Parts: sequence; C-alpha cells; structure tokens
Amino acid sequence: MSAHARKPTNLSLDATLIGEAKALSVNLSRAAEEGVRAAVAKAKAARWKAENAEALDGYNRWVEANGLPLDKYRQF
Repeated sequence: MSAHARKPTNLSLDATLIGEAKALSVNLSRAAEEGVRAAVAKAKAARWKAENAEALDGYNRWVEANGLPLDKYRQF
C-alpha cells in the first residue's frame, strides 16, 4: 500500500459478502481499495486501447503487408 492520504467513504456492499469477509477477518477498507485500484487500472487500459485503436490497427495492417521488423533475425 502507498502512503497516500485516505478519505472516508460510504459504500453499499452485499450483506452476505460483508459477513463472510468479517468472519474471515478481511480488512474491508483494504480489500475495497484493492478492488477499486484494479478496476481503475482496467478502465485506464481500456481507455488507452480505445484511444490508440487507430494506431494499433495501422501497425497491424503494416505487419500483415510487410512482415515483422527484424523477422529474419528471429531464432524461433
């Protein structure tokens, strides 16, 4: 975890899930933070992919037409 400032936040979560987490001594704040962090990373990756889709498609078309750069040096 990082040393960033923490902000109290209210969340609505599945009651059964909360009960299981408490029974297993899961730190809900940390678990929620990890889940939000993973969701943010996934959203950022999806945004990057969407913003760069044209360039990625262009490169893929170029590779299809010309082959991989330095392909003659591949050993597999």
